[in-house]
Amino acid sequence: MRWSQTYIPTLRENQSEAELVSHQLLLRAGYIRKLSSGIYLYLPLMQRVIEKFSQIVREEMNSAGALEITMSVLCPAEVWQESGRYNTVGKEQMRMKDRHGHDMVLCGTHEETVTTLIRGEIKSYRQLPLNLYQIQVKFRDEIRPRFGLMRGREFIMKDAYSFDASEESFAQSYKKMVDAYFRIFTRAGLDVVKVESDTGAMGGKAAHEFMLLVDTSAGEEVIIFCDKCDYVANVEKATFRLDEKDVKEASLEQAVPVDTPGVATIEEVASFLKVPHKTLVKTLLYMADDKPVAALVRGDRELNLIKLKNATGAVELEMARPEQVVKITNAPVGFAGPVGLKDVKIVVDPLVAEMKNFIVGANENEKHLLNVNIERDFKADLTVDISLAQEGDLCPNCDGHFSTKKGIEVGNTFMLGTKYSEALGAKFLDADGKEHPIIMGSYGIGVTRTPQAALEKYSDDNGIIWPKNIAPYHVHLIPISMENEAQVETADKIYAELNKIGVDVLYDDRTGRPGVKFKDADLIGLPVRITIGDKSLKDGKVEVKARTESEMHLVALDEISKAVTDILERLN
Repeated sequence: MRWSQTYIPTLRENQSEAELVSHQLLLRAGYIRKLSSGIYLYLPLMQRVIEKFSQIVREEMNSAGALEITMSVLCPAEVWQESGRYNTVGKEQMRMKDRHGHDMVLCGTHEETVTTLIRGEIKSYRQLPLNLYQIQVKFRDEIRPRFGLMRGREFIMKDAYSFDASEESFAQSYKKMVDAYFRIFTRAGLDVVKVESDTGAMGGKAAHEFMLLVDTSAGEEVIIFCDKCDYVANVEKATFRLDEKDVKEASLEQAVPVDTPGVATIEEVASFLKVPHKTLVKTLLYMADDKPVAALVRGDRELNLIKLKNATGAVELEMARPEQVVKITNAPVGFAGPVGLKDVKIVVDPLVAEMKNFIVGANENEKHLLNVNIERDFKADLTVDISLAQEGDLCPNCDGHFSTKKGIEVGNTFMLGTKYSEALGAKFLDADGKEHPIIMGSYGIGVTRTPQAALEKYSDDNGIIWPKNIAPYHVHLIPISMENEAQVETADKIYAELNKIGVDVLYDDRTGRPGVKFKDADLIGLPVRITIGDKSLKDGKVEVKARTESEMHLVALDEISKAVTDILERLN
């Protein structure tokens, strides 16, 4: 492709809307443009990236035995109501009415749609197993759409759905998808890890996420690793063992109120009372579907909102506003405690359940209570793990300890079980003529999210460094001067030669200054750059350079194809 025949509107400065390096680079390098909050246009370079990554996904899904279909984005609300998710999926679900007043859904996921298809088609175990997939536009009404293509309101995903007659068959189907995912990401130049994750609104028995580990602020997820075994989990899902050193026997002392003037946070109270953070208990007030919940975690721990939401079964879980805290506790924020709370569900973390004589807010301004104990001073409605795992915690599977890394989710897999098949009536007859619900799995890959995520790992101060298999072009061909007949003639020959052997070339045929071309080349980030200048051309050579390298190599004109293919073979 000649630059003059395509559209690459590069920019010199970062755009104020972009927080992440990857988002900044896609805007500056002319890959995307913002239409509205969370909605982006894919320009020619980005379109090629999407097509190349989609083709990798498509080839590996086909190889794993999945069959490609296309399902509608628009879905009648009745189908979601039938599954039960219409009222539980949350405000992220895009909804609308048609001209006849019928409720409709713009799908962010297609479990309901595909199950509705299957229930009318699959009748016998002989028709199973089956795996259907699509690469389709999705919608999600993000409360704060940001980070470009990594958290938008409109995006492209590959989603697949497996259907099996037995748990043994499903295990094989699930493994096929997991293996296909590793092949997909490896071909795209991405080293990912599979981690245990929460099932969320999808539901089902279990789930995994495929995480690209990064060192940047774009790492939206914290990944927990055991230092002795293969336990890996998203921090939202990770569980840990209680350290026996934290369990201490003690006689129960009398609860005593104490004045704590001007101190409200855990840090302030611990410093004021001269006690360790772990002797305090946080009482965190939330509204679970508009009903108050008090979550109790140890003072040195953080609350895991996902675990709390799962424990309460809430569709919407939001921190209580200051005026709600006052109404519930008769005290301002910072002085809430479990003692004396009325009509409030109290959820206690197991670490708190093991504590004796701990300190809590007194539900009175500038006062706390010392020597509080469960059962004697208040009752727990529910005792369940709601603490966030952290570095140094004990592994639940061995005697190892946790370490942490940051990651970006690029794919996920869900063991749905029979949640959707039972709700929507997708059943089959076994060999004995008995009816059973179909066992299902769901598998997603972010087709637009993944390439941007890759740039958080593959970029430098000068711009993008694309992995070769998802780069929009392989080679950036730059004649120093388009007015120089010899340079143009050489560029034309190289362009034709490389295209003939299947190497994608972007031919920069602009008449601008060389410095601008070089800066754009680094910014756009194609794997190989070929520069044609007078000095080297007099010796029958051109300059060849990999984007990942600083050194140029002089290559004879009759060796260009081999030099380029050799570089591409060794690149990621």
